[in-house]
Amino acid sequence: MKKNTIIWTIILLVTGCGGNKPGKQIDDLIIVDVTASYPKKELILQDFMDIEYIPLETANEFLCQGVVQAIGKDIIVVKNRVNDGDIFIFDRTGKGLRKFNRLGKGGEEYAFNLGITLDEDNNEMFVNSHSTRRILVYDLFGNFKRSFRHKEGGLYNKIYNYDKEHLICHEDYFPTYDPESNRNSIFIISKQDGSVKEMEIPIKKKISTVMMLQDKEMIYSNLTLNCMITPFQNNWIIAEPSSDTVYRYLPDASIHPFITRTPSVHSMEPEVFLYPGVLTDHYYFMQTVKKEYDFATNRGFPRTDLIYDTQEKIIFDCTVYNSDYTDKRPVNMFRDPLNEEIAFCQSLNAEDLIESYEKGQLKGQLKEIAATLEEESNPVIMLVKHKKQ
Repeated sequence: MKKNTIIWTIILLVTGCGGNKPGKQIDDLIIVDVTASYPKKELILQDFMDIEYIPLETANEFLCQGVVQAIGKDIIVVKNRVNDGDIFIFDRTGKGLRKFNRLGKGGEEYAFNLGITLDEDNNEMFVNSHSTRRILVYDLFGNFKRSFRHKEGGLYNKIYNYDKEHLICHEDYFPTYDPESNRNSIFIISKQDGSVKEMEIPIKKKISTVMMLQDKEMIYSNLTLNCMITPFQNNWIIAEPSSDTVYRYLPDASIHPFITRTPSVHSMEPEVFLYPGVLTDHYYFMQTVKKEYDFATNRGFPRTDLIYDTQEKIIFDCTVYNSDYTDKRPVNMFRDPLNEEIAFCQSLNAEDLIESYEKGQLKGQLKEIAATLEEESNPVIMLVKHKKQ
């Protein structure tokens, strides 16, 4: 008993340092050994999430590759994988409403559309022109309203709607960052002028998630590409790769330990990072990513999908299957989050759905939709939504 008390005291001292502000009581800290082999578990997606399929209308003006950027109460915002500048607006049934394109080099145009953040309450969209380090703000019809730059020295990656006045984002993680700066990569941004409020997350030393290879005069790179920010129970879960703790960020701007990992990321070579995935009342999905990459085969960053079962208080090595497929089709629970209602979405290619339909591998609503598709049809969007309590 005395030994357990000492261990817990050490854990709380390590994870609680850094000037965390007092806040409401938080659930017990979860400890994850990123080197451990956990028992296997299989789950059916429909047992704990609600699924909705939306076929995007196929019309000449609305032909698209179905890369969903945001989903609001009334609209779906979509772009293409190629940087052609097209932005498509569909309603929540998949009917095409309008399309616009502001690609260009002018002051009211984006040079590269890395991502779009929807603020439906203010009828605005924020387009991340990654290559020019600018955020351009448009109304929902594509009319320019204002713009602001990324923070000095910053390069924004994923951006989410935080509240009526702010965005929350993390920036790209390059090895050129000064490891001695202990610079946080997650912060709050004003929607009006781009001013930044940085989070005070304790970092011992900066660690890059990027692998690089120099071959003669060419430099190749690749990175883990996991999401560091996840909405959960009106809070945000924050994963700074250089920290051994995953935090909750509360509306009062206080941070609280949520998950801690062992061994320390600073003691490992190569490093193994821990990222959160979908979070529900019952299951916390997590993924370990090992910092290894083979540039000759373009393979690497081996991953292990874990869940913490909040009822059993046990961690499992978990695979999730979509029961609308008869051939045990696994589901990626680590896609970019959308909002409090929709955990994530997946774009299903029409040609693939037709093939599965002809093989008798589909069931339910997905089977009914696939029966109506043609090979040139727009994708079908699968929404994975939190079950209503």
